[in-house]
Amino acid sequence: MQRRRFLATLAAATAAPTLSWADAGNPAFLAAARDRDGRFAIWGLAADGTRLFSQPLPDRGHAATAHPTRPEAVAFARRPGTFALVIDCATGRLRAQLTPPEGRQFNGHGAFSGDGMRLYTSEVVADGSAGRIGVWDVARGYVRVGEFSSNGIGPHEILRLPGTETLVVANGGIQTDPQDRTKLNIDTMRPNLSYLSSQGEVIEVVELPQDLRQNSIRHLARRSDGLVAFCMQWQGDLMEPVPLLGLHRLGARAPVLANPAPAEILAMNGYAGSVAFARGGREVGITSPRGGMVQVYDADTGAPVWSVRRADVCGLGPCASGGFTATDGQGLVAQIADQTLIPFARADVAWDNHLVTLDL
Repeated sequence: MQRRRFLATLAAATAAPTLSWADAGNPAFLAAARDRDGRFAIWGLAADGTRLFSQPLPDRGHAATAHPTRPEAVAFARRPGTFALVIDCATGRLRAQLTPPEGRQFNGHGAFSGDGMRLYTSEVVADGSAGRIGVWDVARGYVRVGEFSSNGIGPHEILRLPGTETLVVANGGIQTDPQDRTKLNIDTMRPNLSYLSSQGEVIEVVELPQDLRQNSIRHLARRSDGLVAFCMQWQGDLMEPVPLLGLHRLGARAPVLANPAPAEILAMNGYAGSVAFARGGREVGITSPRGGMVQVYDADTGAPVWSVRRADVCGLGPCASGGFTATDGQGLVAQIADQTLIPFARADVAWDNHLVTLDL
């Protein structure tokens, strides 16, 4: 009788339908937001910017990462944060809440392994800002099973290269005070782009020229052929213009550093908040909420192509109908293409820094 009951239970479990991203409305993007009452949430957006779902967050969110097969997202606190929520986007159920080990902080980003069995989280040791990559077992309910060095100080965004288990990490290079986030090492900072195996072995390290060592590498985008774009935030004197976009391919000797058109060389105010490839990968864009501008470059050469001004713009992703989709602090979701901004949708929220593309 026990054996028959066990087999019946097993058959029922096997026959139960498996939810997919279609059950969550096939969202194109994830984005954190704050509403007019000061409440925070993570939203799932359709390609035209309409809301498909939203889930409350306990505090300000930053970015998220999507499971590769099932409708599950991990929403991260704005750095330095101590929560990451695992959300079932089809049912709205909170599946797990992750907390970093004592003395650690999440740094706003994470990435799944290709099979979705592991989650990697960008973290720092609060005292000293040494970088760590946390490893979480998804099948066991997001149990932390290990960690390894990010190979730098102050890691921020982390991505997995397409079709591989190689991780690329933006090590910002900034040591901060764990209490008030005062920057402690601006004169000696050394940001880097590190390629790591899924076990933490260093595959390749990319550093900037000596005169650009105060250019903190922050955010990343990947093209389907493995080209990595990284955007930067300048920590030095703004009297001298600096490149805020770099392009690199694993195995290349040095990155390509893109410079804007002369008339726009200071328009970004030394700050790039997000980076994304357009659909097809021929163009790559960066945003600056401080400068109120989107700048677009040729993804193969780094040559400037065009730009658009928009106040408080930051979130950026590819647009299905061409160009880019962007979000801003006034609740706008818009297409930006060929020097033109076309509104898609507006919500009564302030979108946070990132528009996370669900490249499923």
